[in-house]
Amino acid sequence: MIELRRVYDEKQRTGGCRVLVDRVWPRGLKKEEVKPDLWLRDIAPSSELRKWFGHDPDKWQEFKKRYFAELKGRKEEIGFILDREREKKIILLYGARDTEHNNAVALKEYLEKKGRRES
Repeated sequence: MIELRRVYDEKQRTGGCRVLVDRVWPRGLKKEEVKPDLWLRDIAPSSELRKWFGHDPDKWQEFKKRYFAELKGRKEEIGFILDREREKKIILLYGARDTEHNNAVALKEYLEKKGRRES
């Protein structure tokens, strides 16, 4: 099971392996406040893709297409998350304000599709 949580809204710090999936540390928060089990910054979209997207909902489908292409080259990180997910719940932490159009939402979709194919 994969769950999404926005780091700025998160009150509860329990319930699974907490993985921060942003390339940049969430602005204004200290590590003691976020307390991720892992910070996989390399699984985040490239800086170029992130800047191009800019959380523009009109670019969402194209963003996912480009991000999924980047993720194909990150087999080690994807495998690491899928292995953990088989053991316990994974919580993908992200900092974006837009809760529907961000890299964690896209990553969750990618992981769920990838996990179903490997089952």
